Amino acid sequence: MRLILYSKPGCHLCEGLQEKLEQIQNLSFELEIRDITTREDWFGAYQYEVPVLFLANRQDAEKLLPRPSPRASVQQLEQMLRKYFAN
Repeated sequence: MRLILYSKPGCHLCEGLQEKLEQIQNLSFELEIRDITTREDWFGAYQYEVPVLFLANRQDAEKLLPRPSPRASVQQLEQMLRKYFAN
């Protein structure tokens, strides 16, 4: 499984979510960070929404995941992701 995090430089919510995702040890996934300032289409879609998290399966179909609370712990984030990984 692959998680795609759309973020932008200087976004504290993005940095916080990335740090928590990198601390998850009990789930196996690849984390891809996409800087929305590098592409106009990404910027137009997500400039007011970052951080945005997608789950990409083996067929590269991307599913938008609900935004976790900035207050969510690493364990809470892992539990949320487990539900989506199982589907």
